[in-house]
Amino acid sequence: MNLVIVIGRGHSGTRAISRTLCESGVFMGAPLNQSYDLIPAAQLYEACRLFARHVVYRGDLSWDFSEPLVNPPEAAFVELVLSYLSSVLESTEPWRGWKLPETTLVLPWIVKMFPDAYYISWVRDPRDAIIGSHLTDDLADFGVACDRVDDIREMRAISWKYQREIVAATPKPEKWIEIRFEDFVLDQDRALETLENFLGLDLARIPVDPAAVGRWKTDTERNNFPAFEDDLVQLGYTAPANRTTSGRSIQ
Repeated sequence: MNLVIVIGRGHSGTRAISRTLCESGVFMGAPLNQSYDLIPAAQLYEACRLFARHVVYRGDLSWDFSEPLVNPPEAAFVELVLSYLSSVLESTEPWRGWKLPETTLVLPWIVKMFPDAYYISWVRDPRDAIIGSHLTDDLADFGVACDRVDDIREMRAISWKYQREIVAATPKPEKWIEIRFEDFVLDQDRALETLENFLGLDLARIPVDPAAVGRWKTDTERNNFPAFEDDLVQLGYTAPANRTTSGRSIQ
């Protein structure tokens, strides 16, 4: 079995890669919603809450993931994930996988359960990613400890930062690749060539909209926060010289 797991926060453009995989013959579970998420997802959501009990919030947008990184997944967690993935795991298709943004919230234990899977980490400029609402906007809904704020954009920024931190903290499995949504949209052939070499699988081309890139530039609400700065540089969205602060705080 070749298993493909898509990692990425909601509104990072993961629909595009899930659709690509589907149209390339990869069974992405059933049923799928219009975002190409494997649903229903209540069991995975509950698994997220179980995982969150093992994460310690240090304050100032810093979390300690050491316990789940060291310890194996709880039996109840494994049972919930396997039940959620029943359509994928019971399939006889040679290529299978799934996409659900909330999978990012439990990445360390997913890697422990599926160490031999192909992982596609899908990232997008956070200034675009936080413009729209998503189920993971309020981390408290998934049991994650964090600062409580009233501003919805700030809440989304905290959620984006948490998910970026959990990905960074997780030891990468052997088959791991990170792809920027913007690269896929603006030069799909080149991005797919990279993915084809990674998977060893021919991939379909899908329609893309260049207008999806850089929406933050005409957005009229706040979309940039100091906590993004290190990641904007690391991901290649801004140059180091453009940085204005070095703090982690959202404020």
